Parts: sequence; structure tokens; C-alpha cells
Amino acid sequence: MSTTEQNKEIIRQAIAALGRGDIDGFLADTTDDFAITVMGTPPGGSTLSGKHNVIAILKKVFGAKIVNGAIPMTIDNFICDGEFVVEQARGKAKTLDGRDYNNMYCRVWRVVDGKIRSLNEYMDTELARACLWT
Repeated sequence: MSTTEQNKEIIRQAIAALGRGDIDGFLADTTDDFAITVMGTPPGGSTLSGKHNVIAILKKVFGAKIVNGAIPMTIDNFICDGEFVVEQARGKAKTLDGRDYNNMYCRVWRVVDGKIRSLNEYMDTELARACLWT
């Protein structure tokens, strides 16, 4: 399997774990100094750093706001160039108070030597603010 295919498979597995509500699995192949940057102005700042810190925050937010703590995803597209993988996806979930949380994502992942080093996420931050960050 080529490096490009390996990197795509790492991302596929991460997205599948997110869809099951398995945050540990979502970040299983990240480096300890992993950083995620969400474009826009989420609470707490746009960049979260440190694998264990990110896991704790995502578990807290998803567990408190999303049914089963899961956002099932459909991946629509991959674009790969070297250590970068761009993934476009659609998520479909319900909040615990019954609202739809159906967001679209474009994520730029950096995978180095089989480990995810960083993630830049573009999504509808106003929907996230209304459903997750309040």
C-alpha cells in the first residue's frame, strides 16, 4: 500500500471512530503533541494542543451535547499530497435536546510517519455554536 493510501486509511479509521462516539479511537493515531485548529472563534480559542487534552475536551463536549456522543460521518472526498490529506465529509447527529446537528466539514490533516500531527477543521461554526458550544 502506498503512503498516500496508508494516510487515507488512517483518516478513514479516525472518522469511523468519531461516528461511533469513540474519541480515543478518533485520536488513536495522533502524536502526543497533536494540535487541532477549528477555524472561527470557538470557546477556549481556535487551537487545542496535546492529544490527552484534546481527548478530554471532545469527550466533555460531545458527551454533554450529542446523542451517544457520536457524529456519524459520510466522507465525500479525499485529496492527498505528500503528508497532507484533505477530507470532505458530512456529519449527521442529534443533540440531547432534540435538535439536528448536521454539519459539513473540510479537514486538512497532516500525517507524518503514520501518525497524525495536526488537523485544521473548517465547518459551520455558527451551527456548532448553537448546538455544541452554548
